Amino acid sequence: MTEPATPYTAGRSATPEDSVALRARIPGWGVDLDPKDRPSFPREQPGIATGAHWRFPDRQPEEQPRERSIEHAMLTPAFGTSVPLKGASGAIRRYAYRRFSEGRAAHWLLLIAADRVDAWENHLASFASLRPDNPVTETGIGSELPGKGFASRRTGNRVDVNHSWMDPVVVAGPWVLLAGLGAAGVLRTFRGRRQGQEQLRHAIVS
Repeated sequence: MTEPATPYTAGRSATPEDSVALRARIPGWGVDLDPKDRPSFPREQPGIATGAHWRFPDRQPEEQPRERSIEHAMLTPAFGTSVPLKGASGAIRRYAYRRFSEGRAAHWLLLIAADRVDAWENHLASFASLRPDNPVTETGIGSELPGKGFASRRTGNRVDVNHSWMDPVVVAGPWVLLAGLGAAGVLRTFRGRRQGQEQLRHAIVS
């Protein structure tokens, strides 16, 4: 069996191109060439045994398709399966991994957006359970009031002060919007029924 061309081997793989060619072809390549910038450099010297009992590790079975960065020719020998992708958030994550490199901001922005979508997928699913999510406690207001949260923002060195102004928008804003849409829907339904009753009444009178 031909051994795959991959960095996941017990020994150090040979670089297919020299550093000059790689630096000319890939912007930013080789920024850590200086051994002083790599604490692991002594262990990278040829002839040092890694202690691995394998040449290539046993691959974990891929029972369902898993996302993979486009920088990798194959999945890592071991990967996480505890939280498989699902729903709209899973589709966004798959697109981020399939389309954009990990060096692109678009890759990470899509993953952040997928996290927010995933949160709302779970919020909506919770309403079908006996213990739906509580939007009030999720804002953290319960710990802010007795813990002097507002005073600590003025006198302390809290690291979250810079983004605290947007926290109500990010956390509570969607709940307010959802409540507003729900109220608008109920009001529209009530008005429609009322108009229908008025039309029926006029039809009977006439």
